[in-house]
Amino acid sequence: MPRLSSLEDLERLYATQGALTYGEGVSQIEHALQCAILAQEDGAPPSLIIAALLHDVGHLFEVAEDVARFEVDDRHQSTGADALRGLFDEAVCGPIALHVAAKRYLCCKEAGYHAALSFASQASLKLQGGPFDADQAAAFERLPYWREAVTLRRYDDIGKRDEMSAHAFADFMPVMRELLIDKAKA
Repeated sequence: MPRLSSLEDLERLYATQGALTYGEGVSQIEHALQCAILAQEDGAPPSLIIAALLHDVGHLFEVAEDVARFEVDDRHQSTGADALRGLFDEAVCGPIALHVAAKRYLCCKEAGYHAALSFASQASLKLQGGPFDADQAAAFERLPYWREAVTLRRYDDIGKRDEMSAHAFADFMPVMRELLIDKAKA
């Protein structure tokens, strides 16, 4: 199980793996930045801004062609949240862990949501269990951070634009430092 021990580790991971793509037409780093900027512009709390920035960090740990071809579910939401738990509390990690479930939830609850998903999100949805049924959706609504996960999912859906953001990963380091569980890990 990958574990990040410092913000330096996290920054290095994005510097070395952030240029990867996963079928969306934007790099991992660009997608992360777009999502964080959307959260910022929406007036989201710092924890949700950083969750938006880091929600797909689990994709960066294993570069597998099967994942890129949508042949396996890499469970990036769990891998990413678990890797970040030594750095951040559940206000950051909880929405990350639930952002795939939030996609399944929205497919169940909102007419037209599934059809509006990108090709890559539709393909990965099949591997992730498909849309929730009513019972699964009700159970999801009982989880801590489910609302934040749904909001994060909406940033995730929009943050795949062709235009490049005017921000860098380093721009979010001060916010991440403030949210660290152990400030010595900065």
